[in-house]
Amino acid sequence: MFLIIMSDKQGTTKPVKGAIVISSELCKGCELCIHFCPKNVISQSDKLNASGYLCAVFNDNGECTGCAICALVCPEVAIEVFRG
Repeated sequence: MFLIIMSDKQGTTKPVKGAIVISSELCKGCELCIHFCPKNVISQSDKLNASGYLCAVFNDNGECTGCAICALVCPEVAIEVFRG
């Protein structure tokens, strides 16, 4: 088991419930993960990846629970989920 640690603006650290990593090169910008995320912590990037898609990005604000809904709906298997 591992523990995800996040540092806030004051420099204090706290355990995180969950986090995701989105592969920008695998993502094709379908936005399914954005629409299905219950905590709204995923948005669309304003930068194109190498294939010319606006990929999804994780907005780490400490709200992610690691529910893995985003990874389940991703047709490209571009999302890796970590639970604290």
